[in-house]
Amino acid sequence: MEYIRQPQAIEAKSFDIIGEIIRETRPDYQFASPLHEAIVKRVIHTTADFEWLDILWFSPDALARLTSALSRPCTLYTDTTMALSGINKPLLASFGGECRCYISDPRVVREANAQGMTRSMAAVDIAVREEGEKVFVFGNAPTALFRLLELNVPVSGVVGVPVGFVGAAESKDALTHSALPAIAALGRKGGSNVAAAIVNAILYHLRDAQ
Repeated sequence: MEYIRQPQAIEAKSFDIIGEIIRETRPDYQFASPLHEAIVKRVIHTTADFEWLDILWFSPDALARLTSALSRPCTLYTDTTMALSGINKPLLASFGGECRCYISDPRVVREANAQGMTRSMAAVDIAVREEGEKVFVFGNAPTALFRLLELNVPVSGVVGVPVGFVGAAESKDALTHSALPAIAALGRKGGSNVAAAIVNAILYHLRDAQ
């Protein structure tokens, strides 16, 4: 049986197919920029779902702010270990950045129990108290996104794509009405894989621009 075996060739072929389908089914669709195109196509590649053409929302300053943050030393805080594992950490480190997930940190467990909140919320509380430039990456926990909005602290960017039926759509809608530089998934769809795909698309864009 003949099939493509080389990983880079599989990915390249996938993106060719994605481009062909968009041209055939959405001939009038216009990407705002090469980076916007790269992010949307990578999310489609990750999910095989072309609805992302319409439901991935960008604040006016999101791409500039996130690109700037990831190009220099900053810390990405994820709400799940799955998002953490999906991000290209060696590439992030090449720009001086690092990625942290505190969901299982003993401090988070203690604070969540003491405050009667989710561990995702407690992880945000601990993260915002740390020094340095911050980007938050949420793919699973609406309560984490709600908490960040409640705290009203300045951050360099938010990838807000929690998936689910309880609070997911509402938390992302709240993000779109905030002043934070953000990329959000409108509605119920999202996920840690989507969150990681968005971050990786920006990192690959930065790498290719060097």
